[in-house]
Amino acid sequence: MAATTMKVSFPVLMLLGIVFLASECVSSRSDPENPFIFQSNSFQTLFENDNGHIRLLQKFDERSKILENLQNYRLLEYKSKPRTIFLPQQTDADFILVVLSGKAILTVLKPNDRNSFNLERGDTIKLPAGTIVYLVNRDDNEDLRVLDLALPVNRPGQLQSFLLSGSQNQQSILSGFSKNILEASFNTGYEEIEKVLLEEHDKETQHRRSLRDKREHSQEEDVIVKLSTGQIEELSKNAKSSSKKSVSSESEPFNLRSRSPIYSNKFGRFFEITPEKNPQLQDLNVFVSSVEIKEGSLLLPHYNSRAIVIVAVNDGNGDFELVGQRNENQQGQRKEDDEEEEQGEEEINKQVKNYKAKLSRGDVFVIPAGYPVAIKASSNLNLLGFGINAKNNQRNFLAGEEDNVVIQIHQPVKELVFPGSAQEVDRLLENQKQSHFANAQPQHKERGSHETRDPLYSILDAF
Repeated sequence: MAATTMKVSFPVLMLLGIVFLASECVSSRSDPENPFIFQSNSFQTLFENDNGHIRLLQKFDERSKILENLQNYRLLEYKSKPRTIFLPQQTDADFILVVLSGKAILTVLKPNDRNSFNLERGDTIKLPAGTIVYLVNRDDNEDLRVLDLALPVNRPGQLQSFLLSGSQNQQSILSGFSKNILEASFNTGYEEIEKVLLEEHDKETQHRRSLRDKREHSQEEDVIVKLSTGQIEELSKNAKSSSKKSVSSESEPFNLRSRSPIYSNKFGRFFEITPEKNPQLQDLNVFVSSVEIKEGSLLLPHYNSRAIVIVAVNDGNGDFELVGQRNENQQGQRKEDDEEEEQGEEEINKQVKNYKAKLSRGDVFVIPAGYPVAIKASSNLNLLGFGINAKNNQRNFLAGEEDNVVIQIHQPVKELVFPGSAQEVDRLLENQKQSHFANAQPQHKERGSHETRDPLYSILDAF
């Protein structure tokens, strides 16, 4: 029984096999006025059956020219029901895989080795391009949700999978070789090779005819398939657990919560693993972060010096505000509009704009480097972030007691920058006793008379 299930044939659109085509037709369905938010309907479903689905987020650079440096990055979401498996494949892209929820067995194949890992929420691993993997939801009750950041190595922003087995709709990659090459490679007659490794087009068995009939309404039904208890037990043998490891490895999974949070108080926690701390992230120059903001709390305004951060809402609801320029060029604008913007760029660049959005599970938003952002939780909010260009990134806060760059300004310069006196500025900054996270409701709503003065236009005015 185990052998029968594991040999289910691969469909034509298996997993990422059509990503390079689908990426051309994913349309923008998010707020056109806010190019930094990708609502959950911005994902296109590449595959879906009763056992789960695979979804691909539209290209980042389709929304705004400011996101052009993300043109070679794609985001994929995998979801599967209990006791199922994503069948094996290899793809021409590096992946950073993160488990959002559930329990998995990930098997990674190498030329002379095979490693299996028990994964849980927060477990992360880099999968180099060309690595053959298969992923099992080993839990009896909970769905498995996985998010992948993909970096294609052939064509920018486009991925291609290569399949070891064939189906009625797509041949195995082995079938692309000539008969003579196959016979010499396996030192076996072609008929035996065809029988064992390749699709039998002329001698379709009753079992395959039955599977074909079941797939009449979904030719991809065997992308994610059910497993028996015995099969899961077999696949679990010798699987390693990495959730508690704190030592970085070049090939084994690591957990985002294996280290203490870099920021933490009663309002939230911020976990982060940077390229400097993990060898798997070094060559990709990416950091991975997990942020928990408690209901009614606020991640204080801050910006990243170098990193462009792709943030996925794993759970909860909230609001985010991002401060950008008013001339954020979006794709698809008329040429005349671009020309007008270029002519007025010098004047427009003097102004900033507040980009707001409601956040809910499945949404994605992007924080460009240098763009201040604040995030408020209307329920317990859990976020997963990928920081692109992460090496030597510095996170600078604009409010709070610690890591606040505004506090560091010399007193005479404060007099020049702000309408209030340096003493008034210091007194205002000292009102917030929390750092990094705080209560989203201000404790002191009374405002001094200095507010009636015309303030200098700054990034703070946009929040």
